[in-house]
Amino acid sequence: MPGRRLAERSPLTKDRVLETATVIADREGIDALTMRRLADDLGVEAMSIYYHLPNKDAILDGLVERTFAEIEREVGGFSAQGPGESWAHSLRARILGARRVMLRHPWVPQVMESRSTLGPTMARYVDGGVGIMHAGGVSFDLIHHALHALGSRLYGFTQELRMDSSSSDGSSTPSEDELASMIALAPNLAAMLAEVVHDDPDSTLGWCDDQTEFEFGLDILLDGLERRAR
Repeated sequence: MPGRRLAERSPLTKDRVLETATVIADREGIDALTMRRLADDLGVEAMSIYYHLPNKDAILDGLVERTFAEIEREVGGFSAQGPGESWAHSLRARILGARRVMLRHPWVPQVMESRSTLGPTMARYVDGGVGIMHAGGVSFDLIHHALHALGSRLYGFTQELRMDSSSSDGSSTPSEDELASMIALAPNLAAMLAEVVHDDPDSTLGWCDDQTEFEFGLDILLDGLERRAR
C-alpha cells in the first residue's frame, strides 16, 4: 500500500498525526475523522497512534493547539501592538488574522465548543489580546468585560442567531407558501429577510456569519470599548 510505504519512509510523530487529521477534516469535515480513518491514511495500526496521542480527545485538543499555532504564524506572533498603533487597531488585525485561519479550517469552531481546556498556545493567544489592550491603557476590569463581550469573535468566528430563510428545496429564496407562513408568524422578521439577502455561503462559518457581518459586529464592540476606555 502507498500509505504503508510512506509510513516506512516517514517515522510516525505527533505532528504527522495531527497534520493528517487536519487534512481529513479540511477535506471531508470533522465527522469523517475517526481513528480507523486516521490510521489508514497514515498507513499504520491504530495502536501506533495511541503512543503519540492516547485517545480521540487528545487528538482534538491537539488540533485546536495546531490551529492556534497557525494563527500565531498568520499574525506574526502574539506580542503586543507596535509603537504608535492603537490597541483597537492591533486587536482588530489580530482577530481578523484568526478569522482567516478559521475560514481555512471551518470545522475548528465545532471542535472548540466541545473542548473544556485552554491549551497553552490558545492561552497565549488570549494573553496577547489582554496585553494589547492593557498596553493601550485599558484597565483589567474593562478588559474582563471586553473578553465576555467579544465572546467567540475573539477567536475569529461567531455563534450566530439562527434565522435561516432558505427554502425547503434548498434554494436561497422561500417559496410563496413559505413566505406567507413566515409573514403570518413573524411579519417583521419576514420583512427584514425580504430586504436583506445573505447569499455568500462560501465565505462563512455559519449562516449569516460572512465577513461583512463579522467585521460590523467586531467594529461596534471595539468602538464601544474605546469609548469606555476613555
